[in-house]
Amino acid sequence: MSAIMRESLRRLAGSASEDGMESRRGNTRRVRVELLDGDYISVDVDRKARGGDLLDKVCIDLEITEVDYFGLLYTCRGDTRSWMNLERRLSKTFRNDPWEVRFAVKFYPPEPSGLRDDNTRYQLALAVRRDLLEGRLACSQITHALLASYILQAELGDRETRVDGARLALLTVLPQTLALDLEDQVDELYGKHRGQTPAEAELSYLENAKKLLLYGAELHSAKDSDDVDIALAVSSRGVTILRDGVPMNRFPWTMITKISYKKRSFSLRLRPAECEEHETSLGFRLCSSRGCKKLWRCCVEFHIFFRRAAPVRVERVPGWPRLGRRHLSCRRTLRQLAPTAPPHPPPPPPPMACAS
Repeated sequence: MSAIMRESLRRLAGSASEDGMESRRGNTRRVRVELLDGDYISVDVDRKARGGDLLDKVCIDLEITEVDYFGLLYTCRGDTRSWMNLERRLSKTFRNDPWEVRFAVKFYPPEPSGLRDDNTRYQLALAVRRDLLEGRLACSQITHALLASYILQAELGDRETRVDGARLALLTVLPQTLALDLEDQVDELYGKHRGQTPAEAELSYLENAKKLLLYGAELHSAKDSDDVDIALAVSSRGVTILRDGVPMNRFPWTMITKISYKKRSFSLRLRPAECEEHETSLGFRLCSSRGCKKLWRCCVEFHIFFRRAAPVRVERVPGWPRLGRRHLSCRRTLRQLAPTAPPHPPPPPPPMACAS
């Protein structure tokens, strides 16, 4: 009889313990975060926390101080590269989906040498390396070899023995399809970096990577007015139109006066050229209204971060219906992050108008 009572008490204690754990879990959630080097960490956050709170916690774990260059990617309706809205609650972002995100660089600094945090520079190098390996960043074979040689110098130090193609593929410094073809060029360039410290090799890597056309660019598939498949690349420089990977037109932010969308139609308004009197409007069509809104949000956030003195509100054009709230995930701009930025930035310019 005593054995039966002891077993009942044990089960009761176990049930109470499980209930207590469930109540604690009810207030917090564990988020699985994939880092740029492929590792994973778990971060506990309050259920009412916002995306910015999660990003701050991840950066604290990684000892990153320049947080505003980074963002969080998650999968939304099949789109694996959806940027998390930092102002939105995590419970509304994920809803019934798994609480899983990927830590990534959102705004690639035009001048990596201007970064003050070594950890930020290291994460930026990892992001560029991942872009090259996954095919989002294209370059020539000689540039691939040069960048790979800087990675070897940063990770292995001065060249002592030959690094063959098999080891290059194992170290993931090159796409596997190029490792065997470029081993001679990589080995020759690697030997020329003797004496460089890991920090110097890392900076040289970024200084060469920043010159690439699609450095830090977000690509969006679209069709032009002739119904031809193109890609719109949004970066710190502006918007570039690509056809079959070849740049056809480049529009710096100084040329663009208005960015707007309506349903699946996206348009850019450009300043008149020297020999023209009127502004030019370019129209594009995307596969869905959600994709069109994503492109508009990307353009506006990049313009605010790289061109504005401070974040601004985006107002709708009077007379157009407002679809959704205009929360933009840009807490500070590049000018505010600069070492010489004044403690109190000048008042922002008038808000950018947008039709939706």
